[in-house]
Amino acid sequence: MELYLDSVDIKEIEEAFKLGFLTGLTTTPTFMHKEGVTDIDAMILRLAKIVPILQIEALGETVEDIHAEAHRQLALGLDPKKTVFKIPVSLHGVAACKKLVDEGLMVNVHLVYTLQQAYMAMAAGATYVCPLVGRLQDQGHDALALVEQCIEAVNYYGYNSKIMFSSVRHAEHVRNAINLGVHTCTVPWKVMKALTENNFTTLGTQQFIEHTKLMTMKVKEAIKPENPTIQLTQSVLEALLEMSKYGFGAVSIVDESQKLIGVFTDGDLRRHLQAQGEGVLQKKLTDFQFNLPITISPDALLQEAHKIFKSKQIDNIVVAENNKPVGMIDVQDLVRLDIY
Repeated sequence: MELYLDSVDIKEIEEAFKLGFLTGLTTTPTFMHKEGVTDIDAMILRLAKIVPILQIEALGETVEDIHAEAHRQLALGLDPKKTVFKIPVSLHGVAACKKLVDEGLMVNVHLVYTLQQAYMAMAAGATYVCPLVGRLQDQGHDALALVEQCIEAVNYYGYNSKIMFSSVRHAEHVRNAINLGVHTCTVPWKVMKALTENNFTTLGTQQFIEHTKLMTMKVKEAIKPENPTIQLTQSVLEALLEMSKYGFGAVSIVDESQKLIGVFTDGDLRRHLQAQGEGVLQKKLTDFQFNLPITISPDALLQEAHKIFKSKQIDNIVVAENNKPVGMIDVQDLVRLDIY
């Protein structure tokens, strides 16, 4: 199934065609009007340089008018092998279609709402026959049945026309187009972007990324450059200031040789405040007992830190090398990496 973008917005056109596999672009005078285009010819030439195939309107009151308009646009410098002329279905429209097709040009007979209209377009040799599904459904009609009938007519009678599923409103319409076996579908960018979206896919992808990071990233790649430390001889208030300075929930306690002897956490602070009141802020850390904390090597994989956080139910792990703290990994560091 060919996939066309239905737009005249330059930004989304450039973004969409980076995909690399779209067949082309369909436009309408209504799109151009809404986009504020004042020089249609200039816009057509600009679009023709961006997309592989451009479908543009060729309007006129008579067969001669439509034929002349198509050739006027070609004279602007359009490539006839990369241009499709869109003609609203009518008696003079299908006659003009036949004339242009006989000259080797491509034509899309559109604004099709009935099988009879579609038949006339097929009989005239239209390259594309374009029912408007969304608009028909807005009026309460079974648009999908019409599309199916058009496909059956092409297959049964052996016409060369491609049935184009248009007036697409949502991703379900694209699924309908695929199920019906249409030859081509023209889709707005908003809908096209949604075609690869699915919550289960998102969750699965996030899980793959999370597990890959856990198995490949090292602790030193995840921690902040700051290394909050404090001497055992300093006060609880100084420990609090050190934590606040760097935004950590803990601070490593070291001796004169910078060897790790403990850790003071915001949880410790809350417990001591509750038990002793604000006076505890002036106490020295030497007034408390500390056990050697859980540590992790900066070269350890993140999955090791993840296991410690889960099993020990702690929020901070001192990152140490030769019993000297070189940093601290916080559970929020994993959250920041979309892991925890």
